[in-house]
Amino acid sequence: MFFIATLLIYLLYAFIIVMIVRVIFSWVSPGASNPVSRLAYQITEPVLAPVRRWVPPVSGIDLSPLLVTLVAYFVIAALRSIGG
Repeated sequence: MFFIATLLIYLLYAFIIVMIVRVIFSWVSPGASNPVSRLAYQITEPVLAPVRRWVPPVSGIDLSPLLVTLVAYFVIAALRSIGG
């Protein structure tokens, strides 16, 4: 159980890093030809799209990455308490 919890924690941290990369790229706008930007979009969009349907933009700002990141941190905290 400890190994699975640790693996999930590392995967969630990696997902959070990819999410941060995507947010930074949305500010910088490197273009659709950037392979890192496309990869970050492909990894995070399946998670962010359903959240966007529930959380509308506030003053034109997409809050779905913030919400998903917070939920990921809560799941990490729960996994750490389970994993020991």
